[in-house]
Amino acid sequence: MIGVLVVDDQELVRAGLRALIDAEADLRVVGEAGDGVNAVQVAREVRPDVVLMDVKMPAGDGLSATKAITGDPELAATKVVVLTGYDADDSVLTALRFGASGYLLKDFEAPALLQAIRTVVAGEALLAPEVARRIAETWLPPATTGRPDPATAPELVGLTDRELQILTLVARGRSNAELAVDLHITHATAKTHVSRILTKLAARDRVQLVILAYRTGLVTID
Repeated sequence: MIGVLVVDDQELVRAGLRALIDAEADLRVVGEAGDGVNAVQVAREVRPDVVLMDVKMPAGDGLSATKAITGDPELAATKVVVLTGYDADDSVLTALRFGASGYLLKDFEAPALLQAIRTVVAGEALLAPEVARRIAETWLPPATTGRPDPATAPELVGLTDRELQILTLVARGRSNAELAVDLHITHATAKTHVSRILTKLAARDRVQLVILAYRTGLVTID
């Protein structure tokens, strides 16, 4: 059973999300919070698998709460999915930098929300290619926007050629399912490769892999 914490300052929104999630056999809402401060407290109490986090709330914003939750060692297994009104909102990038595993627009359809919850629990990230590029453009220091030689990057030394290939695709926003299609491998094999890369590079999630791939020159900003 996947436990979900719903965070939104509107009670009606929380009630709607609870009804939708609790109707699924493998999902259950284990807690609710109406602001960021309370979200952190409840997360520490119920240890959810996933937090659906509203960004803009009157008392305690979702960004600070995301940073607190992902930075808590006791909540290392908890994934945060940010809910936002605009895909161009800079808060999306900030949330991802703070450790969120992805984002959803608030006009999402029910199947997309349910799939998003299952996706992040499976170890993937909701990271569109255009967002991956914006991450690189926004966070990389100017000196790294040239063309460093990935062969000299110590971080990449332990990766095999196959893993470097997969890291390149991940940095361009590919999901595990897309990796499987691109490389003619099974979904399970793609997931295993990504998990090994995360472990070897001591990266928390795909966002960190994106930044590393661009910083080392494995992928460049055209």
